[in-house]
Formats: sequence, C-alpha cells, structure tokens
Amino acid sequence: MNNLILIAIGSALVNNVVLSQFLGLCPFLGVSKKVKTASGMGMAVIFVITIASFVAAAIYRFILTPLDLTYLRTIVFILVIAALVQFVEMFLKKFAVSLYEALGVYLPLITTNCAVLGVALTNVQKSYGLLESVINGFATAVGFAIAIIILAGLREKMEYNDIPKPFQGMPIVMITAGLMAIAFCGFSGLF
Repeated sequence: MNNLILIAIGSALVNNVVLSQFLGLCPFLGVSKKVKTASGMGMAVIFVITIASFVAAAIYRFILTPLDLTYLRTIVFILVIAALVQFVEMFLKKFAVSLYEALGVYLPLITTNCAVLGVALTNVQKSYGLLESVINGFATAVGFAIAIIILAGLREKMEYNDIPKPFQGMPIVMITAGLMAIAFCGFSGLF
C-alpha cells in the first residue's frame, strides 16, 4: 500500500508529466486559456491515461510478453490510445456538446499527446503490474490536470494585468509555466 501511495504522489507532484518531464505541452499551453476548458481537458486526459495505462499494461503483460512480441509495444500502445481518444470524442460529442466544442482541435490531439504514450512506456520500463500501472497512470493524469488548471487560473487573472507589450501573449505564458515548473521542484523534497 505504501508503494502505491509513493507512486501516486511521485507521479502527480514530484515527477509531474508537464512541469518535470515536459510531456504534453501542446494541450497544456493550448487549452489553458479558461479554467472551464482546462478542467474538461484535464478530465478527458485523466480518463484516457488511466484506461490506456490499464489496457496497455494488460496487452503487454498477457499478449506481447508471452508471444515474445515486446518490440511491438510502441505501435500497439499508439493504437490503444487512438481508439480510446476516439471513444472519448464520440462520448463528448453526444453528451457534452459545449465541452466538445470548447476543446475543439485539442481533443484529437490527446491521441498525439506524448504524455499518454509516455505513461504507458514508463509503466513497462519500471515493470509495473496492472494495479501499479493504473495508479501511475491516474496519478500522472491528475498531475497534468492540476498543472493545466493552475495555469488556466493564472492566465485568466493575467488578462486584467498590465503586462509590457513584448511579454503579452505566449511569452508571459511560457514564463509562468517556467515559474510553475520551478515551484513544483519544491515537491521533490517530499521523498
């Protein structure tokens, strides 16, 4: 149990996928303009990464390893992720139309979000079992959601600030993301 808690805290805060490993920066920077859309993207990523972690670990452990086809893991993981994102996209289009429209092009980008593939590959590299893979995937996705929601909140507040002309737009967002990364380095002292 302690091992699972350490995996969860480590994945969400200490080794934050966006602020420490720099994976998933495209949706992090692109969808973080409003807290509502950032929250929606965070929830979609939590769902996709958690399910992808379970399915990828199961396929790797019960199909690829026994058949000695582990060299196909990257291709198989990409296919699993693409299928899951299609499922999420269809679900949101049917049941959450406003969120589907707000996420726009960034929803299909979850397919190419390197954070999702990175988690699946990390689970294999660290020889995690099914439960550990799911915990790592969920915690990593929660860390992504925390980071994107914090950045969205900061960006909403920055709209009302007097920012010098050269720093307006993406430059101040990059500076803010860098400061967030430095702040998250403080969590490394937890372990």
